[in-house]
Amino acid sequence: MIGVSIHRVTKRFGEVVALDAVSLKVEPGEIFFLLGPSGCGKTTLLRCLAGFHFPDSGSISFGSDDVTNLPAHLRHTGMVFQNYALWPHKTVFENVAFGLEERRRPAPAIREGVAEALASVGMEGYAGRSIHQLSGGQQQRVALARALVVRPRCLLLDEPLSNLDAKLRLKMRAEIRRICKESGLTAIYVTHDQKEALTVADRMAVFDAGRVCQVGAPGEVYRRPVSRFVADFVGETNFIEAGVVSVNGSTVELLAGSQPFLAHDVEGSFSAQNRVTLSIRPETWRLSGKPPGPFAGATANVVHGRIVETTYLGEMAQHRFAAAGFELKLYEMNPRPAGADARCYASVSPEDVVVLPK
Repeated sequence: MIGVSIHRVTKRFGEVVALDAVSLKVEPGEIFFLLGPSGCGKTTLLRCLAGFHFPDSGSISFGSDDVTNLPAHLRHTGMVFQNYALWPHKTVFENVAFGLEERRRPAPAIREGVAEALASVGMEGYAGRSIHQLSGGQQQRVALARALVVRPRCLLLDEPLSNLDAKLRLKMRAEIRRICKESGLTAIYVTHDQKEALTVADRMAVFDAGRVCQVGAPGEVYRRPVSRFVADFVGETNFIEAGVVSVNGSTVELLAGSQPFLAHDVEGSFSAQNRVTLSIRPETWRLSGKPPGPFAGATANVVHGRIVETTYLGEMAQHRFAAAGFELKLYEMNPRPAGADARCYASVSPEDVVVLPK
């Protein structure tokens, strides 16, 4: 296993700055996700790691080796592409064996290596089949086996599940994580799918406009976003404009119109009279027909309003909740039937109120 270090990498295409002094460190054996919208620079960075692009400035190291300007075929990486890039005129065996043949390995070693790679992705017995005889999920497994067979120092994956149906994507997420962990691989994975990143990643970097907005474990990025962009891109949230009333250590009292809020474990520096944005996830709200016990003061974090629309999904209901001055998205697990215009109270814990700079 090796770590990957990216230091102030900048890449331009004409006047477009695709990567703007990006620095990241990926630990050995880590599954690290590059997450962001289309055009944010994540695929450009992956291609710089693979050796398909060379940075205009900055450096890339695999372990102690500087590979910044090393050709792709000398980097010993495995790459899994969005469209699999399999040869339709070759069999499964021939596709997987290609990397070993290019390295001029002896025939017995090639047969053994292909057999091991196919077994690791659950494709034993498929070696003689042609590519057009395989389903999308099976083709994805063959692409993984082809990348693994050369025993890469680092596995690079470029949106590998985007062409699969929803059910198969769920299955392959778990399979990719299992294969990487069992093989002891350092893996860097590009996606725009937040659920994919939250499910599979050890850590992730959220990108926007060629820059890294936040790096952290999935739970950390989801529960404690550092900016409005991250909060909005990773999952769903409610944004509420508010003003700071007082600050006591990491506890902040706030006022959104006439509605008081209290936030605990607040990161960042805020002062009284600062204008801020509150980010509160829909699933953190609790609904009640009567006022719940207040968290602080008389009504802090307790909003009185009415449900104006409900989308019932069986195990969950998505509510539109109208209160004085703002409208909220609320998710209710294991919901009980309730009609529209039902008046009720929505409350949220101070630990679930995230305070962001205005």
